[in-house]
Amino acid sequence: MSASLSFKIEKDFITRFQKKPSLFVAPARINLIGEHIDYNEGFVMPAAIDRHFVFAINASGNDKCNIYADDFKEGVSFSLNDLNPGEAWINYLMGMLDAFQRKGILKGGVDCVFGGNIPSGAGMSSSAALCCGFGFALNQLYDLGLDRLTIAQMAQYSEHEFAGVNCGIMDQYACMFGEEHSAILLDCRKLTHEVLPFKLIDHSLLLIDTKVKHSLGTSAYNNRREACEIGLGIVKKKHVEVISLRDVTRVMLYGQQDKMGEEIFVKCLFVVEEIDRAQKAGVLVKQQDFAGLGELMYQAHWGLSQAYDVSCEELDFLVMLAEEDKNAVIGSRMMGGGFGGCTINIVSKQQEEVFKEKVRQKYFTTFKIEPEFYSVKLSKGVHSEPRT
Repeated sequence: MSASLSFKIEKDFITRFQKKPSLFVAPARINLIGEHIDYNEGFVMPAAIDRHFVFAINASGNDKCNIYADDFKEGVSFSLNDLNPGEAWINYLMGMLDAFQRKGILKGGVDCVFGGNIPSGAGMSSSAALCCGFGFALNQLYDLGLDRLTIAQMAQYSEHEFAGVNCGIMDQYACMFGEEHSAILLDCRKLTHEVLPFKLIDHSLLLIDTKVKHSLGTSAYNNRREACEIGLGIVKKKHVEVISLRDVTRVMLYGQQDKMGEEIFVKCLFVVEEIDRAQKAGVLVKQQDFAGLGELMYQAHWGLSQAYDVSCEELDFLVMLAEEDKNAVIGSRMMGGGFGGCTINIVSKQQEEVFKEKVRQKYFTTFKIEPEFYSVKLSKGVHSEPRT
């Protein structure tokens, strides 16, 4: 898929701009465990996957940016001196250009065609891939010398300032630092990671797309983040050494429960427990104990659903189907910000087709929606690609 997609995007670029581009690939990501934890400075376990955007890019020779989104059949042209947010997809790229402008290092505009095979709204962080891929391409094209972490942080800035999502760093970091056949255990405080070989033999990773995205998404995400900040502030009045919820213990939380109120307390407790689960998961993956990891995934899902309240009826239904058949599915949970998107499942290769058919029938019967299935493999992070 990568080679044929690269060929198509390169060909479209040459037809449109009458010159040869450089090619760059930016992957989507999954997250095995540790949801809503990155903005609380905890531990998360993401991985880059074999779904991606391809960018064909070259210097424009002036201050103009001429960008064409192949998937949407839409193009925009604008000056680097006139970065006004517009259509949803262009906001992310304008945010990256603004981040480069603020560093005072961008040497000129670009001609660019991009396209990909990342399903929109499925919780695979297509926005991080869009930002990181474009930023990496700019850095390479103009030989700006920025490291991968800096580009990831600039991509996070773009999502904050131009897209209005106050996200953590996990998605961008996974997109930049992913490695083939591996997950990464990311320390969201230190912004360092450990590579964890993730070699499933009898199982595979299967994403099941609910095909729904409830409108609560962005506002609820920001509300959950605010709840964590309120709870943290209450704990800090008693425990001045605490910096983030990563430093908070259950004992500390229970000691301040009456000051928080039930809603804030329950959400903070989920975060503390999820940080602990992610660290345990790292140990289990090192031991190649995927059954143990799967049990933690189930626990994480019901915490996200019942305590953090970011799931939905469709996601819960899919996880319940998985739990009914633990011989086929050793682990399942919602993935991403919530309120729709995908579940991530560790599924027996022998029973995968039977399980998919069961899900397809029961999900359609219940919701009158046809679910979509994506088998994914773990891949490397953003990289340049030889011309086809």
